[in-house]
This record gives sequence, C-alpha cells and structure tokens, in this order.
Amino acid sequence: MSAATADEGMLVIGLGQPDRGDDAVGPVVAARVRELAGDSVTVLTREDPTALVQAWDGYRVAVLIDAVLTGADPGTLTVRKAGRDAETLPTHAFTAAGRGGSHAFGVAGAVELSRTLGTLPEQLAIVGIEAETFDHGPMSDAVVACVDDAVATVIATLARAVGELKDTEAGTCA
Repeated sequence: MSAATADEGMLVIGLGQPDRGDDAVGPVVAARVRELAGDSVTVLTREDPTALVQAWDGYRVAVLIDAVLTGADPGTLTVRKAGRDAETLPTHAFTAAGRGGSHAFGVAGAVELSRTLGTLPEQLAIVGIEAETFDHGPMSDAVVACVDDAVATVIATLARAVGELKDTEAGTCA
C-alpha cells in the first residue's frame, strides 16, 4: 500500500525537542501513532513551530501533538480545534514554557499565519499534553504515564475529524 497524498490523506505532527524534558512528548506520541496507523496516516516530527506552516499545507485533516503549560496537572490532555473555521487561537496558547520556538513564534502564530496564507487544514486539532519540565533530560513520570492515553486521543481525534468532514460533505448539494 502506498502512502496517501497530502490532498487525500491525514497528517499527524509531533512537535517538540527530544532532549528538553516533557517537550519530547509530541515526537514520542507521534512515533507510537506511526506504528499503529501504517500508511494511511503521514506522521512527521518537527522541533520548531515555524515548520508547521508548510508541513500541513495540502492536508484536509491534521492533528498536532505538543507539550503545553496551562497550570493543569502534568499529564493532563486537552484537545483544541484550530482548523479553517475555528476561532483564532490566543497568542499565549501552546507556547511551551513561554518559548514558542525560533524568535518566539509559537503554535498559535503558525496556525494564524497558515490561516492567512491558506495553508491551514480544514480540520486541525491540537492535542496538548500538560508538561512538568522543559529542562534538558528525560520526560517527567507524569508525562510518560499519559503517553498511551495521548496516543488513543490522537487516534480518536483523527476519526472524529474525518467523520466531521464526511458529515459536511453529505450535507452539500452538488
């Protein structure tokens, strides 16, 4: 079976730096999704949010996995819709530890720039995993303990997004 093309496929992106504590959780979860999903889902990892603008261009369904700091307990999962018709993300959202990547350009900036450029997927969900530490070293025990739940959440989120597209398409007149 060949990999799906961008215009027909689904994309999962794990965002984070593998050597920065809980910031590694995005790539770790993405790797597990890759094992389970096979060729039906394109799985990428990126360390810098600036790479998102081009990475998800052409996909109708995408899920981004990222470590977040919202004040919730470490390991807490959140899912936020950010596709073409979703509300604008607040600028403080999904900027790990206040560091949003190169030049403080975070996920919210990547989403809104993509919306402006027309590269934002129709269905985009951001799975946020509450982090405990972004220091150099391994992930915290709390975040390691939630990896299986995060993988299940990503798979369920993909299924829901595809279902929403089918519901929308079924309701249109050709």
